[in-house]
Amino acid sequence: MSEGEAPGEHDTVNSVAGGFSSLSIAGVAAGEGGESSSGASKSKKDPRTIARGYQLELCKKALEENIIVYLGTGCGKTHIAVLLMHELGHLIKKPQKNICVFLAPTVALVQQQARVIDESIDFKVGTYSGNSRRLRTHQDWEKEFAQYEVFVMTPQILLRSLYHCFIRMELIALLIFDECHHAQVRSNHPYAEIMKVFYRTSLTKLPRIFGMTASPVVRKGASDQENLPRCINSLENLLHAKVYSVENQLELERFVASPKINVYCFHPDINMISSICKKLEEIKSQSCHILMSGDFAERNELMEAEGSASDDLLCDKYLDQSTCVLASECMKDGGGSDISCVEILKEPFFSRKLLRLIGILSTFRRQPNMKCIIFVNRIVTARSLAYILQNLKFLSNWKCDFLVGVHSGLRSMSRKTMNIILDKFRSNELNLLVATKVGEEGLDIQTCCLVIRFDLPETVASFIQSRGRARMPLSEYAFLVDSGKQSELDLIEHFKKDEDRMNMEILVRTSSEAFTDIEGKIYKVDSSGASISSVYSISLLHQYCSKLLHDEYFNPKPEFYYFDDTGGTVCQIKLPSSAPIHQIVSTPQPSMEAAKKDACLKAIQDLHELGALNDYLLPDQANAHEELLLVSSDSDSCEADEDSREVLHEMLVPAALKEAWSNLEHVCLSSYYIKFTPTPVDRVYKKFGLFVKAPLPVEAERMELDLHLARGRSVRTELVPSGVAEFNEDEIPLAQTFQEMYLKVILNRSIFETEFVHLGKSDFCESSSSTFYLLLPVILNEYENIITVDWKIVRRCLSSPIFRNPADRVDKNPPLNDYLQLADGVYRERDVINSLVYVPYKKGFFFISCISAGRNGDSPYKDSSHQEYMWTTDYIPHILILSGKIFTEMERIYKCRRGETRSHCKGENKYTQGRDDLAIFR
Repeated sequence: MSEGEAPGEHDTVNSVAGGFSSLSIAGVAAGEGGESSSGASKSKKDPRTIARGYQLELCKKALEENIIVYLGTGCGKTHIAVLLMHELGHLIKKPQKNICVFLAPTVALVQQQARVIDESIDFKVGTYSGNSRRLRTHQDWEKEFAQYEVFVMTPQILLRSLYHCFIRMELIALLIFDECHHAQVRSNHPYAEIMKVFYRTSLTKLPRIFGMTASPVVRKGASDQENLPRCINSLENLLHAKVYSVENQLELERFVASPKINVYCFHPDINMISSICKKLEEIKSQSCHILMSGDFAERNELMEAEGSASDDLLCDKYLDQSTCVLASECMKDGGGSDISCVEILKEPFFSRKLLRLIGILSTFRRQPNMKCIIFVNRIVTARSLAYILQNLKFLSNWKCDFLVGVHSGLRSMSRKTMNIILDKFRSNELNLLVATKVGEEGLDIQTCCLVIRFDLPETVASFIQSRGRARMPLSEYAFLVDSGKQSELDLIEHFKKDEDRMNMEILVRTSSEAFTDIEGKIYKVDSSGASISSVYSISLLHQYCSKLLHDEYFNPKPEFYYFDDTGGTVCQIKLPSSAPIHQIVSTPQPSMEAAKKDACLKAIQDLHELGALNDYLLPDQANAHEELLLVSSDSDSCEADEDSREVLHEMLVPAALKEAWSNLEHVCLSSYYIKFTPTPVDRVYKKFGLFVKAPLPVEAERMELDLHLARGRSVRTELVPSGVAEFNEDEIPLAQTFQEMYLKVILNRSIFETEFVHLGKSDFCESSSSTFYLLLPVILNEYENIITVDWKIVRRCLSSPIFRNPADRVDKNPPLNDYLQLADGVYRERDVINSLVYVPYKKGFFFISCISAGRNGDSPYKDSSHQEYMWTTDYIPHILILSGKIFTEMERIYKCRRGETRSHCKGENKYTQGRDDLAIFR
């Protein structure tokens, strides 16, 4: 678009706002009253009273045409947007039907900008993002339109609302894009989709467009001599706007200080040859072996020992070990209490790059009101640096933490945690942040006097945005550069030249060339105006499938298959059986992604034509009419859908389990060996058999079921017919008592509140009277495919002291050394090993595998004794140490799956190998 050209003759905002605003801005600039010439009532909050000259000038430009404001971080771009809202108030404020939409790419920015707008102007502001309330019908949105005048939202919300006609482009008087450089012609970013699909010059009414950015180019190589004009022109063409900046840099520098750029060189690292290197290498080798080699058995074993349900705590463990090694060396000879200890921080303790960083922080540490951000490119670097800097005592003036993205794969930081860290930084509780690129763009991080690039920026945009964090007077923008790599020094100079070239290109255009855009397919419903692009069709198809019949065990979703064809790649979609269509095939496309989009758009069209989607292209369900699931990619978490149905099933008992045992003197039962095949094959499970009166149906005999356990484990379960088993009159009661013991007592251990458990209670018999089966430990004869009940284990388990009368237990004064003193008495060692022991202070059960030879409660453990570490009160001198694994309460596992008592389930789902013997002690 040429300079000064308006978006089109249909743009009513242009004609109405021009004369109105030029007078009001001129009046404020001359120091006159704040009331606009339109006769609008005087606002209680007038953003013009604190506006800078260049902000007023750029606002005036924005009233004349669509513009993109190119200013650095902290130069007041948002205030220009507020000025523009104020000047267009006669089109936005009630009783007008038009609205202002302010788009921000993340939830954090939505919340931040909404607060700024609400504090700056007398407009009613509503916020909409992935974690906000859900608006499901046109009536819901109409209520929002009646209540609010400025809608601050993520672009995903607006895009989906436009697709389904909850919001129409004609309703928007002012459309603001924060961080508008994301609107790339060749991307699928929602900014680009909004403009490509819905900003059509054929409309009779178009909104005013206002974009804000600290760098109009973002990609690597975009600032090259050849690509720079094309990138800027493409951004302007897509947003139908013109890029403007402040021509008089002296005026800008009156309000915004420019930091001094310093380059700190360090020499290349030398080979480390000392004991400290050996210690660190051992930690490194162990961590790499466990976390990266794919040895799931060893990793899971360690996770169980550490009480962790994920790799995150293991990562923390190794970082802690490394930090302790480094800190212990640094603090030798009391050096940590004096700044001179920096001199002992040398290789091989630290890399020279890290030493250079520590030297910079040491130089600045005693300056008043110090605030610093260290930018790194990788999440693991941010975490590691924060750990080290937090533990160096001579840097205690720096209160450090790290800041990473909400959706980072390694220990994803919640939005709540991010906000807490930023609040601490603003309140000076923290004064040093180690941040990834999340700290460069948008977030309201307080101005710093020192910004350090530990890792060099990857693009000119990153160079500009991170520099914008150093805005205090006499601030410094520092780079750590390897003196042995000239390319790193050249890169910094290259970024400086690219920025100068970008500024010149905006002032004096050298080319009108732009990138070409590939037209995407769109399906439109003429009756409603709803339209879907091929990009959004993928998300919509997943949304449709999620509304099909489902329960906690079945999640309906589309399946995608790809095939090579003579004309390109073909995508085949298979939908769940409850969908009206089951298969869709795309036309041949040049790529898998293009084929997927083509197939999904075709599926949406077919579903609409069959009535599965209504005319607004939403799932047409009786209880979810015109529903729009507003979930954006930047939401904090995937919240459960409020319309998810609780599917209730009638409890049905198979006929094979209903037949009663009429003759208890001699019973013949059909037997089935329960075969367990674990994945990975590193566990051995106890052999069990199912015994029923009537044979199971043939289809049940052939059934295979995958049981999915923790940390990616699964166990395939099969029923193998194993002939007929005979039980006499003594064995049936014994088997029933055993079954009661483990089904009612072990799987639901609330009954262990007493010291003695009596088996054979009537309530168990009554509750199980409708089913007749036995689930017992067995011995498998693999050659004849026959199982026999393992009566030895049955009798041993039932002989456990917990089921015996206390009067029958062993005398508490042990005559020999092969006895153990437990909390409730004395027991033989052989009875305790491979048994289930209840630990009162842990309030849990453990499988005991062995007795730790040569260790007792007085043995050293983590700089104290075992007895001190466990905080036990009833301490028995020289008590032995038992080795075991925690046994999880099955009722709690079930509640975790159902979403109940979630806070009690974390870190408790430990699974263990089956034991051939089982006894229960306290």
